[in-house]
Amino acid sequence: MTQHLIYTVSDGIGRIELNRPERKNAFTFDMIDAWAEAYADARTNPDVKVVLVSGRGDAFCSGGDIIEMQDRLDQTPEQRKAELYERIERIPLALEDLDKPVIASVNGAAAGAGLDLALMCDLRIAAASATFAETYVNVGLVPGAGGAHFLPRLVGTAKALEMFFTGEFIDAEEALRIGLVNRVVEDDALAESTEALAQKIARAPMQSLRMIKRAVVGGMRNDLRTNLDMISSHYAVVTAGEDHKAAVRRFIGKRGK
Repeated sequence: MTQHLIYTVSDGIGRIELNRPERKNAFTFDMIDAWAEAYADARTNPDVKVVLVSGRGDAFCSGGDIIEMQDRLDQTPEQRKAELYERIERIPLALEDLDKPVIASVNGAAAGAGLDLALMCDLRIAAASATFAETYVNVGLVPGAGGAHFLPRLVGTAKALEMFFTGEFIDAEEALRIGLVNRVVEDDALAESTEALAQKIARAPMQSLRMIKRAVVGGMRNDLRTNLDMISSHYAVVTAGEDHKAAVRRFIGKRGK
């Protein structure tokens, strides 16, 4: 781990905090390495039921550090591909393997790869002052952290291309309108709201949460028949579990009172 990314586990929640506020939480390779380690732990750690990602200071994440990019301007195309594919792109792949809910708590700016890192989470809760932009075109880049995959699936192709082509920021209300975020709350309520949501989800049966996520994420790639076959298998497993049986007994017990 690194001091610029803090990972803690308590109350069923794995908390990942970007801790580089003086640089708007622009990520370094050390932070990326720590991020991948945190997701790997969350995947297998029985004490983690939900993951909550946030940024300290007045920004969620401004993406890659432009100052550090200057040091790599003379790299070969092979080197640049390797640093992206073998290091940065481990994050979306780790999230695809993480079959537990992941919530992004977005305060301030989420830009470029910082926005992409929020997009690949399952839910996004935004402060009223949050802003969002795909800024790659402003520095002559392409969306390399997964944004070209995730953004069109959330907001549609045309809106995604508009954001990519212009590099312009949108505010939280527009992000809510186009489906980029799930909720917008007042700035001073963001931490409390996201914590409450994480705790509510963490109280749900773990087996159900994991299989719901598998069904939805996997279902995006499958045809109807394959999805129905998959969900029937999930259904068979969860109905054999004690969580389901206990919930049915509680419901019947309440009706009998």
